[in-house]
Amino acid sequence: MAGWREYTESRVAVPGGELAVLRWKAAVPDAPVLLLAHGITANALVWASVAEEIDGRAEVIAPDLRGRAGSRGITGPWGITTDGQDLVAVLDAFGIDRADVLGGHSLGAFIGATAALGYPERFGRFVAVDGGLGFPLPPGADPDAVLEAVVGPAVKKLSMTFADADVYLDFHRAHPSFVGNWSEPLTAYLVRDTLVLPDGQAVSSCIEDAIRADGRQVIVDSRMRTAINELTCPVEFLYAARGMLNEAQGLYDESRLVLGGLDRDRVRVELVPDTNHYTVIGPGAGAQAVARALLR
Repeated sequence: MAGWREYTESRVAVPGGELAVLRWKAAVPDAPVLLLAHGITANALVWASVAEEIDGRAEVIAPDLRGRAGSRGITGPWGITTDGQDLVAVLDAFGIDRADVLGGHSLGAFIGATAALGYPERFGRFVAVDGGLGFPLPPGADPDAVLEAVVGPAVKKLSMTFADADVYLDFHRAHPSFVGNWSEPLTAYLVRDTLVLPDGQAVSSCIEDAIRADGRQVIVDSRMRTAINELTCPVEFLYAARGMLNEAQGLYDESRLVLGGLDRDRVRVELVPDTNHYTVIGPGAGAQAVARALLR
């Protein structure tokens, strides 16, 4: 099996700066190209376990979205629409006319759906993983309060400073979704997110304005929440059995798919058992299910 560390990193010019892009090359000729978008405060290494399961059967390309990790230097603009345009810029930079599959996890699924809707000729198929379908905003609800409630600790950490990089890792070790699910790829992904300050203290690499702009757009833009239903390419929707804090209620279940208005006549739906919002792309059953869907 190809190791998850066997990637190359390059830079792609986009408005406002450069994207860092990771690339796991295929081991066979004429292999499909997979372009993958990560979640709201994540980075490209979150796909490491999926890339390992792909095992060279496809080329895997995953950028750090603008304002995160290796793409932290970008000065803006922010927003899902711009993120989608960045995905197309990555294809252009690598001379790829069309990605066989576009995949997205969590917020990345909303970005992917937006990109596939705006540039249908650039993507052959779309796979959403525990994201990409939103729900109507309750009347009078504060979008920023909704964002805090939904994303929780992932947003909270953006305003926190930690004594050093090890303490930053320990903060994540206590996360309910990671307890009992810690792994070497998870450590590497979090190290990629860690920004060590000159005094040795550590913070998340994420630019808070970028995170909030992306999250808020999903919440307030009704078309963004249902773009997945408008795609003309084949669509698959995978969802985790458990939630963001490993709670029994996942982000999605059959009733929530109905509430969100997912077009079950057009979208292939798959529950990924024994996973939560994060482990659905982590080592084991999650990465295996996602890799199968991407290669299907």
